[in-house]
This record gives sequence, C-alpha cells and structure tokens, in this order.
Amino acid sequence: MAKVPVGAVAAGGLVGGYGIARWTKKRPLGGVALAAAGVVAAREWQRRSGGVAAAGLSAAYVAAFAGSHPLAKKVGAWPAVFSMAGGMALASWMVTRREG
Repeated sequence: MAKVPVGAVAAGGLVGGYGIARWTKKRPLGGVALAAAGVVAAREWQRRSGGVAAAGLSAAYVAAFAGSHPLAKKVGAWPAVFSMAGGMALASWMVTRREG
C-alpha cells in the first residue's frame, strides 16, 4: 500500500476542516476533521522525526489554522486556507523529507 505524505494529511486537515464547516454550517464538525487530521499527522511526525519535531509541527498546524482567519479578511477564505495548507505541507516535508 502506498504511503500518504504526512504533509498531505496536515494540509488536507486544514482544507477539509474548513470545507466541512462551511458546507455543513456546523463549525464543530469541521473542528473534528481538523483535529483528527492533526492527531494523525502528529503521530506520524513523532514516528518519523521525534518529539521535538512533532511538537514544532503541531504548533505550526495550530498557527496555520489560527493564521488563516486574519488572512481571510485580506485575501478571502479559500485563498487563505489553501495558502496556509500549502505552507503546512511544505514545513512538514522540510522536516520529514529525510525519513522513510
């Protein structure tokens, strides 16, 4: 079975969480998706790169979520979410790229 890049999981959590919240009009449901992807990503970051990297990337994940809100006021909701998701995927790749 092919491995899904952990950066894609994190980015998917940000995009999917927002999409679910928007389309269902139930913000807590989007939060569940966001949190679930964050937990999966954090476990994989821990496994691949250790606790310090996992803590840093988890903090970046929360910061990306929080940062998308003020950015959305300037560029729009979807561009903000996609920008933060892309940045999160890049950060994850940069930290975990040497691990198998």
